[in-house]
Amino acid sequence: MDILVRDAMVSDVAYVSLPGTRDKVLKVLNERHVSGVPVVKNSTVVGMVTRTDLLRNPEEDQIAMLMTRNPYVVHPEDRLVDAAKLFVEKRVRRLPVVEDGRLVGIISVVDIVRVIATLNIDETIDKYFERNVVAVWSEMPLPVVGAIMEYAGVQACPVIDTDLELVGIVTDRDLIAKSVVEESLEKADADTAPEMDEWSWESQKEAISRYYQVSKIRLKDVKVREAMVPPIIALRSSRVSECARIMSQKRIDQMPVVNAHRKLIGMLNDHNLLLPFISAYGR
Repeated sequence: MDILVRDAMVSDVAYVSLPGTRDKVLKVLNERHVSGVPVVKNSTVVGMVTRTDLLRNPEEDQIAMLMTRNPYVVHPEDRLVDAAKLFVEKRVRRLPVVEDGRLVGIISVVDIVRVIATLNIDETIDKYFERNVVAVWSEMPLPVVGAIMEYAGVQACPVIDTDLELVGIVTDRDLIAKSVVEESLEKADADTAPEMDEWSWESQKEAISRYYQVSKIRLKDVKVREAMVPPIIALRSSRVSECARIMSQKRIDQMPVVNAHRKLIGMLNDHNLLLPFISAYGR
């Protein structure tokens, strides 16, 4: 069975254009409930920008500086399993779909997981979920959690309490929801100003130009328990398509994996579910 990209892609594509600012990206992400969008210039896809890009570059305002340039793209007639292979190999979450040089859609890991949910892949997740997990304590300040997630290169962390019990999960979506955009006035290096008569108009203009407006994203100084959401868990015996159905229905892209005593033993990410799909249909 050959499922094509056009069978699973989203045709109504949310995107941003150059030139543009971070505020435009935030607006589109929030309004369309997506985590990343293509960047278009003169009808050509020139980049991708995501929530993670915004969090990793809190002081940058211009889309051109935030985006990943020259993104991988697929064609609507490509096999879906080949798109899945590209997701796994390049560790990306979404691919613009381009035909005749024009953006016609977008395909994401979420879209492939939605297909996997219909295929009844009965294999267990036991050999696919991640054993090495970055967990955080429920009393940690949110800015510290954000830094940990950035350093570890993860988009989600299980949250444990003092008794080492799993009590929640926090994602980059939750970080954005608990962030504020701050405006501040910064002073440039005074040594760069030329020596001029302090009463002259030119000198006054130079002094004014040494101050400039800076905006940056700041995570609120709250405990991570105030930002986390309840975890939706999986067992190592859970089935691939069963987990895909839960992820699709609950609109999540990760599930903490626990043992019979509800102790955390790993994380199942939607990327992990692509592997059995590739194994079954990638020939």
